[in-house]
Amino acid sequence: MNIDIPTLETPHLMLRGHRLEDFAAYFALVGDPYVKRYFSGPLSREDAWARFLRGFGYWVVLGHGSWAVEEKKTGVYAGLVSVFDAKRDVDPPLEGMAEAGWSIARRLQGKGYATEAMTAAFAWFDAHFRLKTCALIAPENKASIRVAEKTGFTFLHETMFKNHPSLVYVRPPHA
Repeated sequence: MNIDIPTLETPHLMLRGHRLEDFAAYFALVGDPYVKRYFSGPLSREDAWARFLRGFGYWVVLGHGSWAVEEKKTGVYAGLVSVFDAKRDVDPPLEGMAEAGWSIARRLQGKGYATEAMTAAFAWFDAHFRLKTCALIAPENKASIRVAEKTGFTFLHETMFKNHPSLVYVRPPHA
C-alpha cells in the first residue's frame, strides 16, 4: 500500500513520510531519556515499533499525521513532527481538535528546528483542514512552550495526563 504523505521543504529541513529504514533512528529518538524526559519516559523497542506503525495509520485514516524531519545539509534524521488525533484521556476532552507534537534529537536541539518544522507542517495542515489544534505540554518544558507560542498557540488550561500535570495549548484554524 502506498500512503500519500506530502514532502515539505524548509530552509534547513526536509519533512517527509517515515520509511522502514528510519526505525533505528526513530527508536534512538523515542528511546532517549533526555528527549523523553517530559513525557512518559523513553519507549521500549516494542512500544516504539507500535507507535512508529501507528504514525502510518494516522495518514490512512485521517489524511494527516507524522513527518520524519531530516536535516538537509547532512541528510540526518533530526526527529519528527506530527498533527494527529490520539484520543487523549484528559478532562475536559480534546474532541474536535487535532493534536500537534514534536521531538527533535538531542544533538540538534536549540537550533529552532522544531519551530521551523512545525511552521511548515501547519502551513500544509491549514491549507487542507479547518481544525483547531491542541498541544499537551509538561509545565517544566519551557522549550516546547516557546515552540507552541511561536507557532500560534495560546494557553487554554491545565489538566492531568497519565497522572502528570499538563498544560493545554490551543491554536485556532487558519485560512
